[in-house]
Amino acid sequence: MPPKIFITGATGYIAGDATHLLYTTHPDWSYTALVRTEEKASLLQKAFPTIRTVLGTLEDSDLLKSEAANADIVLHAADASDHEGAARAIASGLIAGHSEASPGYWLHTGGTGILTYADEKAGKLGEWEAQEWNDWSGVAELTSLPDEAFHRNVDRVVLATGTEFAGRVKTAVVCPPTIYGKGRGPVGTRSRQAYELARLILEAEFIPIVGEGKARWDHVHVFDLSRVYLLLAEAAAAAVGGKKEGMGDATGEEEREMWGERGYYFVPGGRHVWGEVAEAMGRQAEVMGLVGDKKLEKAGLSREKAMEQAGFQAVSWGLNSQGRGERAAKVLGWRPEGPGLYEEIPRILSEEAERMGRKTA
Repeated sequence: MPPKIFITGATGYIAGDATHLLYTTHPDWSYTALVRTEEKASLLQKAFPTIRTVLGTLEDSDLLKSEAANADIVLHAADASDHEGAARAIASGLIAGHSEASPGYWLHTGGTGILTYADEKAGKLGEWEAQEWNDWSGVAELTSLPDEAFHRNVDRVVLATGTEFAGRVKTAVVCPPTIYGKGRGPVGTRSRQAYELARLILEAEFIPIVGEGKARWDHVHVFDLSRVYLLLAEAAAAAVGGKKEGMGDATGEEEREMWGERGYYFVPGGRHVWGEVAEAMGRQAEVMGLVGDKKLEKAGLSREKAMEQAGFQAVSWGLNSQGRGERAAKVLGWRPEGPGLYEEIPRILSEEAERMGRKTA
């Protein structure tokens, strides 16, 4: 029997791309997706003809419980890091629908915004910070971050499920940093952080610098991120009886490192300084003629103005989030292969210019 996969966020950016990769790699698997409207369900089914869709939202707890209980693998990406109610419903469904003889697998989408809590607590913006978190040697620190940390309330739900019910529910928390690259899903193809930065540069025609502009953040191409979900899903499918060429069931030690209290994954493809990315975007916009013949000046961007621009996504241009990701490489054999963030800047600018109705060369 092919594994049954339940996906939230398949019409969004992260899960849209992941669904594309899963479906094209394993078209024989059984897929179900939560969607809000008939229109989006139609678009999803046009792209993935055999996918089953269920209409609902993250507020429909009974529906989430039912689908999670019936699925072998849940890939949760729709507002996954911040909607505690949905996480609790998925946890309840997985616990109720599975046993130690037939466990369920939960691929949960977190985010490295959780690492910004120290800057936020200290009121720091744009300052260089040396601390780097490690998902292998320092995983215990990550799974016990302070309750006030961003995303922590949902992290706790997932981690508690994967430890208290470790026999019947296997959890993996995937924490992407800044994501870039055009998604391959049928609806949502745009990320936020770097794209909102590009949009502001094109609209306001200045280079925004938050604080000293020295804050650093990791980044990953969306194609590379999707491969992490694919590898985790394949490992789960192998364990529940699905086929994966060249790979058998994980050993006990591999299981301990892959799921549950240690199953916490950073997936960086590289690292950038926000002030440097902003300047690189500004200079590239000049080269591409997207700001006329102007020479863009740097200008400070306050927290308040950043919030007006794009909420936390813009405030994050002044915060540090640095994670050394070793777990995906060690237990899944994952390596980032996509183009780097700086390489992608011309495409990001072109896409944002087109969204604004501007002609590009």
